[in-house]
Amino acid sequence: MHRYRSHTCGQLTDAQVGATVRLSGWCHRIRDHGGVLFIDLRDHYGLTQVVVDPDSPAFAGAEKLRAEWVVRFDGKVRLRPEGTENADLATGRIEIYATELEVLGPAAELPLPVFGEQDYPEDIRLRYRFLDLRRERIHNNIMTRGRVIDGIRRRMKDQGFFEFQTPILTASSPEGARDFLVPSRIHPGKFYALPQAPQQYKQLIMMSGFDRYFQIAPCFRDEDPRADRLPGEFYQLDLEMSFVEQEDVFAAVQPVITGVFEEFANGKPVTKDWPRIPYAEALRKYGTDKPDLRNPLVMQNVSEHFRGSGFKVFARMLEDPKNEVWAIPGPTGGSRAFCDRMNAWAQGEGQPGLGYIMWREGGEGAGPLANNIGPERTAAIRAQLGLQAGDAAFFVAGDPAKFYKFAGVARTKVGEELKLVDTERYELAWIVDFPMYEWNEEEKKVDFSHNPFSMPQGGLDALTGQDPLTIKAFQYDIACNGYEIASGGIRNHRPEAMVKAFEIAGYGEETVVERFGGMYRAFQYGAPPHGGMAAGIDRIVMLLCGVTNLREISLFPMNQQALDLLMGAPSEVAPKQLRDLHIRLNLPQK
Repeated sequence: MHRYRSHTCGQLTDAQVGATVRLSGWCHRIRDHGGVLFIDLRDHYGLTQVVVDPDSPAFAGAEKLRAEWVVRFDGKVRLRPEGTENADLATGRIEIYATELEVLGPAAELPLPVFGEQDYPEDIRLRYRFLDLRRERIHNNIMTRGRVIDGIRRRMKDQGFFEFQTPILTASSPEGARDFLVPSRIHPGKFYALPQAPQQYKQLIMMSGFDRYFQIAPCFRDEDPRADRLPGEFYQLDLEMSFVEQEDVFAAVQPVITGVFEEFANGKPVTKDWPRIPYAEALRKYGTDKPDLRNPLVMQNVSEHFRGSGFKVFARMLEDPKNEVWAIPGPTGGSRAFCDRMNAWAQGEGQPGLGYIMWREGGEGAGPLANNIGPERTAAIRAQLGLQAGDAAFFVAGDPAKFYKFAGVARTKVGEELKLVDTERYELAWIVDFPMYEWNEEEKKVDFSHNPFSMPQGGLDALTGQDPLTIKAFQYDIACNGYEIASGGIRNHRPEAMVKAFEIAGYGEETVVERFGGMYRAFQYGAPPHGGMAAGIDRIVMLLCGVTNLREISLFPMNQQALDLLMGAPSEVAPKQLRDLHIRLNLPQK
């Protein structure tokens, strides 16, 4: 018999009844029933109930066992007594009558329980992550993550993509987030950077004559953490394709993402025919470029009903042509209590309030706004929004460029409060036609709004003859349930167009050559039209596991302060290491 086990703790069934077996695992739970010990023995594969009674040679040792001790049991498989079976366990019809016990690894008193799924302080969970990962829910999440990545990899290969690995030590890029820098010992005073993404490398792979590339790529960004973005590092499905237009990328990617969601959705519906929503329309209808389409509410411009009306606050605002009034429908929300609660919530968000109209039986409007604009305008708003008696509408006014984000948050709040959001489904959509540039108010200049390497719609002609703030790019995102899970674009592969695109954003040709020299040189020697995207592995897994924090689907994450409490990183290093790297510290005064 094997030194440690003949079977796993998830393997035994009726078929082994009467057999002598050997199991090893952790003592998950120990129960004393009138002097007979029942031990749930756990390993990666499952649980098996082990019974030790006073007649067993193993009893004296079993009395000393505590939770999470690692032990080996020998014993005979037998059926559980009738009425004590556990239908929730694969091994729930059998138990092991133990005849021999060996302690393989005793455990100290636990700083957090492994049995059960109770909440525990995050700093304790991360410091003792190896214990936290033994808990069933998070253990299953990590296994789901692995299976999701397998499913993605299989589907990408079925679509004709080939997996490549790109460098981890690369050049620093001033674009995007802050780099993690790695000092060079061999080249004093110079630094490598960990890649924020394989963007330039994957484009260079296309320049090199390969046709369809992908990898499950680690990416590193020195950003402040938040619940849906881990500090330091994350993983993405990175891909690129040659000789493609936007439609070709969509046709390749959509079956991969849809297929993975369907495989791991546990029966929840998944969008098959993804809508394509222009960026401007997404902001207009949903107040965000990553809309949660499970929420059926669509905002509308109702400015005409308030222009010249008796509600002077809105009427005066609308004298400025850039201002608008947007309405957020609130089906079933037409009670004074709900409307006042929404108004108070808006004030808590730093807004002056949230105007509203309620519709009573018979169709008449109620509330201060209805009283000021009169029954005719109130009825017109109701007709435009398709509302009925017992419904409400909420209003946000001003410059849409300044209020659309709040309007989007208010739409989400109304949908959630009225329980209109179908949480048991996955709604996927393409967000398309992103603006190529945006106005940087702080620096009073035109900036790239998304990916600087994207092809403008209209190509070089658009760059030379169009107002930059009106140029759209061949850029696209995938939104799912209120999260951006992927982003990409068709690339600007013509060197003269690349130089002009950066020139509009305030960078001269010499800057392009200095910062993106490898790619710029490659464009001079026969660059194919190409495009691609990157999908966030962590966010996809988070959605499929039904959690809202990426730490629940990552093996050894840092905390919110970007500290690895388990390994003690970041840490100080020895003076000799700094001397080898020609580095002297200049720490801030405490």
